[in-house]
Amino acid sequence: MEPRGIKDGIYWIGAVDWDRRLFDELIPLPDGTSYNAYLVVGSEKTALIDTVDPTMTNILVNNLKKLNIKSLDYVITNHAEQDHSGSLPAILSLYPNAKVLATPKCKEILMDLLLIPENRIQAVNDGEALSLGDRTIEFIYFPWVHWPETMLTYLREDAILFTCDLFGSHLATSNLYAADEAAVYEAAKRYYAEIMMPFRHILQRNMDKLENFKIDIIAPSHGPIYRKPSFILEAYRDWVYSPPKNLALVLYVSMHKSTKAMVDYLVSALIERGVRVQQFNLSGADIGKIAISLVDAATIIIGSPTVLGGAHPNALYAAYLVNALRPKAMFAAVIGSYGWGTNIVQQITQILSPLKIEFLGTVLSKGYPKEDAFKALDNLAEKIVERHKKHSLA
Repeated sequence: MEPRGIKDGIYWIGAVDWDRRLFDELIPLPDGTSYNAYLVVGSEKTALIDTVDPTMTNILVNNLKKLNIKSLDYVITNHAEQDHSGSLPAILSLYPNAKVLATPKCKEILMDLLLIPENRIQAVNDGEALSLGDRTIEFIYFPWVHWPETMLTYLREDAILFTCDLFGSHLATSNLYAADEAAVYEAAKRYYAEIMMPFRHILQRNMDKLENFKIDIIAPSHGPIYRKPSFILEAYRDWVYSPPKNLALVLYVSMHKSTKAMVDYLVSALIERGVRVQQFNLSGADIGKIAISLVDAATIIIGSPTVLGGAHPNALYAAYLVNALRPKAMFAAVIGSYGWGTNIVQQITQILSPLKIEFLGTVLSKGYPKEDAFKALDNLAEKIVERHKKHSLA
């Protein structure tokens, strides 16, 4: 795409990746993504804020050429991950006098990952200001969103906050701004769940920093720009600070319908008792959709048949995912079936044990579930309802 003006002398010069469907060989990208780089032209100095994925280097270089940028003073690197810094070697070769500005930790990582010479990188301090002439840039340390070296860049006179991964969304779109708020909300929540949620407690400690800044525009490095910052700030406040909702997330896999029968019964029992449910068959579920549900779920139920004495690999992966994403869920349970013996419960609860979560019990059926198993599922549903009401979950 062509360079696009945000304000006079401020441009989006990144790249939209319509076709990418997997990130880090792990995260599904059903809607593609974008790599947003921004150019700020001051009366005396010019700064590039972040670069793009190395596969899109030619687009970034061409956009700089289209704007006739013959000299670049600074390349501000908010985050060292390659989808934002991967084009840095090419940019530094094209602009030999440009200086990279980054946190001290980011400087170290850039030297390790991209072999950038030390003398090309200048470490900046938290709160340090940099004059571009008629414009002033301020650096805000914001570690662990989602790497330890990250920072935000604030353009004072224009009240623009460049946030790199924070507030981002994997969403390829021709809209420069967040016009379709429903689509952007879904993509941003998925992004938060998959990437930011494991660092929720650190976000809680750092979000207050932004209260000190007048913010008219939030410009992340993935997805559209927010001209209404309150939209994404309020969403993050809910995701980061609010208690979980009256929601049970059921993650299951079934080989011969025994576990499926238990899941169907439990889901109906919960719905009848006023608990919202989101159910995923792990044989083909989108992990991004599961992650979105984890943002709000108060209770997580994992259902599995027995395979070679233990849990089905998909159920183990689901437990691993829950543990890795560190949701704010308060309760968990395990249900499943077996033929002659099983270690389902031990395996799944061991994976989830690092979480601060209360286990509400297990229901195991030898073969296809019978009356005693269904009664136990009713009791589990009652226990979940009681816990949700006790904590006034809405």
